[in-house]
Amino acid sequence: MQIPSDRHEYPAHWEADVVLRDGGTARVRPITVDDAERLVSFYEQVSDESKYYRFFAPYPRLSAKDVHRFTHHDFVDRVGLAATIGGEFIATVRYDRIGADGTPASAPADEAEVAFLVQDAHQGRGVASALLEHIGAVARERGIRRFAAEVLPANTKMIKVFTDAGYTQKRSFEDGVVRLEFDLEPTDRSMAVQYAREQRAEARSVQRLLAPGSVAVVGAGRTPGGVGRSVLDNLRDTGFTGRLYAVNKALGDGEKEIGGVAAFRSVRDIDGPVDLAVVAVPAERVPEIVTECGEHGVQGLVVVSAGYAESGPDGRERQRALVRHARAYGMRIIGPNAFGVINTSPDVRLNASLAPETPRPGRIGLFAQSGAIGVALLSRLHRRGGGVTGVTGVSTFVSSGNRADVSGNDVLQYWYEDPDTDVVLMYLESIGNPRKFTRLARRTAAAKPLVVVQGARHGAGPRGHAVRATRLPHATVSALLRQAGVIRVDTITELVDAGLLLARQPLPAGPRVAILGNSESLGLLTYDACLAEGLRPHPPLDLTTAASAADFHAALSRALADDTSDAVVVTAIPAVGEGSVGDAALAQALRSAAAATPSKPVLVVHVELGGLAAALSAATSTAPQAPAPTAPAPRPRTDTAPATAPPLPEGAHLIPAYPASERAVRALAQAVAYAQWRRDAAEPGKVPEYDDIDERGAAALIDGLLSRGQGLALGTAETCDLLGTYGIHVHRALPAPDPDTAAEAARTLGHPVALKATAPHLRHRADLGGVRLDLADEEQLRRAYTELTELFGAPEELRPVVQRMAPRGVDTVVRAVIDPAAGAVLSFGLAGPPSQLLGDMAHRLIPVTDRDATSLVRSIRTAPLLFGWRGSAPVDTPALEELMLRVSRLVHDHPEVVAVTLEPVVVAPHGVSVLGASVRLAPPPARDDLGPRTLPAY
Repeated sequence: MQIPSDRHEYPAHWEADVVLRDGGTARVRPITVDDAERLVSFYEQVSDESKYYRFFAPYPRLSAKDVHRFTHHDFVDRVGLAATIGGEFIATVRYDRIGADGTPASAPADEAEVAFLVQDAHQGRGVASALLEHIGAVARERGIRRFAAEVLPANTKMIKVFTDAGYTQKRSFEDGVVRLEFDLEPTDRSMAVQYAREQRAEARSVQRLLAPGSVAVVGAGRTPGGVGRSVLDNLRDTGFTGRLYAVNKALGDGEKEIGGVAAFRSVRDIDGPVDLAVVAVPAERVPEIVTECGEHGVQGLVVVSAGYAESGPDGRERQRALVRHARAYGMRIIGPNAFGVINTSPDVRLNASLAPETPRPGRIGLFAQSGAIGVALLSRLHRRGGGVTGVTGVSTFVSSGNRADVSGNDVLQYWYEDPDTDVVLMYLESIGNPRKFTRLARRTAAAKPLVVVQGARHGAGPRGHAVRATRLPHATVSALLRQAGVIRVDTITELVDAGLLLARQPLPAGPRVAILGNSESLGLLTYDACLAEGLRPHPPLDLTTAASAADFHAALSRALADDTSDAVVVTAIPAVGEGSVGDAALAQALRSAAAATPSKPVLVVHVELGGLAAALSAATSTAPQAPAPTAPAPRPRTDTAPATAPPLPEGAHLIPAYPASERAVRALAQAVAYAQWRRDAAEPGKVPEYDDIDERGAAALIDGLLSRGQGLALGTAETCDLLGTYGIHVHRALPAPDPDTAAEAARTLGHPVALKATAPHLRHRADLGGVRLDLADEEQLRRAYTELTELFGAPEELRPVVQRMAPRGVDTVVRAVIDPAAGAVLSFGLAGPPSQLLGDMAHRLIPVTDRDATSLVRSIRTAPLLFGWRGSAPVDTPALEELMLRVSRLVHDHPEVVAVTLEPVVVAPHGVSVLGASVRLAPPPARDDLGPRTLPAY
C-alpha cells in the first residue's frame, strides 16, 4: 500500500552541490509538485532520440498524467531527483519500489526500478554518474538494496553509466531489452570508481581557475592603486598569455582601455568568452557581478572583496548567499577575502593576485589560507640568500581567503596529478572536511611530498572559516595526519626548510647520516642535532679551516660512495687567509660531487656565507638548469679536484643550505620519516575478515536500540550483546547489592572472584581501594564487602559487582570514538596513570589494518611493559591486536556506534580478557565521506 505523499516531509538533506566531469557544478535536489513547469520545459529540450531511449517508443511530449506522476513523490517508495543549473533541470532520475512480481510495492520490498533522462546538451559531463550516486544513497536510506534498469541495447551511454559504477551486478537480455540488476551496497570497486571520478572532476574545476584562457578583472580602477587595479597590473605585467579585460562600471563614454587593457562597463559587454573573473568590488555589489558573470558563462570567480564571514554574523550570511548564487550558475569560487592565484607555467603566466612580483617558475605547489602568510612564504621562497637557501620556484599558488568554496582539498586533487608540481606546501588555519583531507593526503603523499603547517592550533580558527570543532588534542590530530603521510611542521620556517630539501634532493634511504665540514664545533652541533631527531649520525669528519674546495669535493664524494650512509650534511664556516675557499668554488665542488651520486640527499649548514646559498642554487628555478659558470681553480694540492667541474646532468639536484644545523637536521629527519612512510605505504596492510562477525545481527540490534531515542549509552547486557556479534566477549559482572547476592554471584561464576565498586568516582580505581582481587572463597568475599562499604559508603552509592578473576597480565585500555573533525579514531594505551596522567596513548584512523594494529601497540612510550621489560613475561600482543581490529571493524561497519571503551583489557601471556566495556550509539550522519560526492553545504 502506497503511503500518501503528504505523510512525508521534504528531505532537505538530499540537496547537494556536485562537481561535474568538466569542472562545472550542478545542484541535485528532490523533485516536488512545484516543478511541473520546469519538467515540461526540460523535456521539450531533450532530443527525440533521447526520449526514445527513455520510453522505448516515440514520446514527443509529456501528458498531464505523466507530469503529475513525475512530480508527485512520497520520498520513500517513489523518489525523483533533478540536477539543476541556474534553477533549470538538466537531468532527472527516479526510482519506483517494486515487489518480486515487478509491480509497485512498499517496504519490506527492497528492490526498485531506476531510470534517467539527461538533456543532450549536458550529456558527457558525468551528470548521470553523479545522479546514480545520489539516488543510490537515497535508496539505501529508504531500505532499498537493489536497483533494476531496463535499457535499449543501442543506448550504450546509459549502459556504460551502470556498468562503470562498480556495483555487483548481473545482466540479462530479453524481448530486445537489456535488463541490469545491481546491489547498492558499496564495494571496494564502487568506492574506487567514485573517488576517481571525484578526483578528476575537482581537479578539473581547479584547473579551470588556474589555467584560464581569458580573465576579466571586475572593479579595476582607472587610476593606479587600489585592489582591482593592482590585480589588473599584475596580470598585465606578468605577461598573461590569454585574453585580458578590465571591467569598471564608471567607465567614461570615450574610454576603451584601463592601463593598456581593453575595458568595459559590464562583463555582459565583453565580446567573447570569459573563463575567470577576479571580483574586486565592495561586498554589496558582488551579487550583481555574480549574476553578470553567470549569465555570460564565466567558469569561475576569484573574489578578493572583503566584508564576509570574517566580519561577523551578517557577513557569514552574505558569504553563504554568495556561494549559493555562484553555484546556481555552475561557477566555483576562490575566496572571498582571497589574496589570489598564481600560475607560473610559461603557457599561462597568470598572476591574478595582490603579489606585486610573480615568483620564479619551479615545482612547488603552495597553498595558504592567509594572504599575509602567503606573502611571507612567497618572499622566503623567492629570496636568494639569508635564512633559507636561494631560489626555489613555484608552480602554482592559491590563497583561498575564507575558503567558502574551493578549499585545500580541491587544490590537493589538482596537484595530485599535476605534472608540474613535485612538492606541496600548505598553510592551513582550519580543515573543513578532515576525513576527506586525510584520505586525499594519504593518496597524494604516496606520489609526492605534502608538508603542512597548521595555524590556530590552540584556539578558535579564523572567523571566516566554518569548521567542525574537534575534541581531540592537537598532538593527536598531528599524529593522525602523520599517519596519512603528511609531513607536519610547526612553523612556516620549517615549512620552507622541508620544502626546499624535498624539492631539491632525493629521499633518503634510511636514517644514517655522514657529517663533514671545516668546523669541528659545527660538526658536533650537527651530530647532537641528529641524535635529538632520532637519526643515526656517523662521527663528524673535520676537514679543518684550511680545507679547499678540492678537499670538500673529495670528502663529499667518499661520503656519498659509502654504503653505510644514507645522507650527508656538509658544514661550512668562512675561512680567512690566502688559501681560503671562495663561495663559488665551494659551491661548484659540492654540486659536482653530489651530481656524481644523485641518489643520496646532500644538505649544507653554512654560517654567514651569504654568497654560498646563492651559489649552491646557481639558478632561478627548480627546473633543470644550464651548467653553472666555471669556478676559479683552487690552489694546487695532492688530492686536487678538477679546477672546473663538469657540466651538471640534465635535472641535476640543487643543494639546499641552512643557517643553523638544527634546521637542516630537522628537515632531514622529516624527509627520513616521510621516506619510511612511503616504503611502508607501498605494502599497505589489510583489514582482516573474521568468520564469526555477525554484521547483520549487529545492525538489527543497533536499529532496535536506536528506535528508543536519538542517542543512548547502552546498558551492560546490551553492550555485551552488541560486542559479542563482533567476537568481543566481556567477562560477566553480576550486580551485588548486598553480601548474600554477592555470595550467590560468586557461586555462579566460580571462585576466585573480584569485587568492584562501579560508582563513577571509584570505577577502575584499584589505587583507592575500590577493587578487591583474588577472593578465593565466600568468607574472603564477605569480609571484602564489609570493608568496602565501611570505607566508601552504602552499596547504593558504590554499585558493587562481582566478576570472575581473569588471568594476570598488563591492564590496557582500547577506545574508539567518532570525532566531529577527525572522523573515526582508534586509541590504545596502558590503563591507569600511563594514559590518564601522562597521556601515553597512540591513535590510528579507522578502518585499522593489521599493520596499523601492530604499530599501534608499539607506539606508546610504555610499550616495553608488553614485551618482557626487566624480565617479566611477554604478553599476547597478537590477541590484543585482533581485539583492536574487531573494535575497528565494528565502528567502521556501523557509523551509529559513536563511542566504544574497553577498560580494563587485561593482556595475559596467553589471551586477553575484557573486564569492562561501554558503548554509545547515535543516529548516523545523513552524509559522510563514504556517501555520494558533494560539495560543502551552504
